Amino acid sequence: MEVKLGFGAVPRPQYVFVKKDNDCCWYMLAEDNRRIPIYERALTGVITEIKVDRQVENTFGTDKKTNLCVLADKPYIIQSGNDTYFSKSLLLSLDALTFEQLRNPLTIAVSPGDSNVVFCNIYDPMSYRSLDVSWNGHQEIDWQALGQKVSLKINENHNYHQNQSYTSEKREIFITQTDTYLAQLNWTPDQGREYLQQKYGKRSRLQLTDAEIIDFINYLKLQLA
Repeated sequence: MEVKLGFGAVPRPQYVFVKKDNDCCWYMLAEDNRRIPIYERALTGVITEIKVDRQVENTFGTDKKTNLCVLADKPYIIQSGNDTYFSKSLLLSLDALTFEQLRNPLTIAVSPGDSNVVFCNIYDPMSYRSLDVSWNGHQEIDWQALGQKVSLKINENHNYHQNQSYTSEKREIFITQTDTYLAQLNWTPDQGREYLQQKYGKRSRLQLTDAEIIDFINYLKLQLA
């Protein structure tokens, strides 16, 4: 992102709000709180963070929101209601992405549905391919748990991206963390090897990449939650 010298706007994130209104599905707010519709259907950038269950005060009281932080030509925060189809389809898509995909720019697109419904689709801007997610059994999904899982994944991945080269000492710490969590879960060595084989196609934690061992740690944390 280019830094422009001289006078200009205050350098703060631009909030983008999701709401279907005539020909657009999201908008920004001017300084006088006037809505500025965004007619483009997609925003391309690097996802840096996601915050779920954010308490936001409005004229109707308190509401829970999901904030997705995207670094593009400027920092953006896409805000949507926790219980909206946009937030749910966003979580499903982010959960399906690999660590490698999350390190590259992605395209967040709005897709209008029936009535006031807006869905989220994520595309690879290089291949123009969208990420296919399944809504089968979505009524049985624990969305709060999924939000926590995705938040851990995004935030840990961003930290990894900022510090791409982990020292052997840090890697030993990761292995020690997994030892602690595996003991708390009463997993046997065979159970651990079976999971690693099914999930990563590897039989040892020493064979895991840095991204994979972080993913494994996050999985174990969720089992203990």
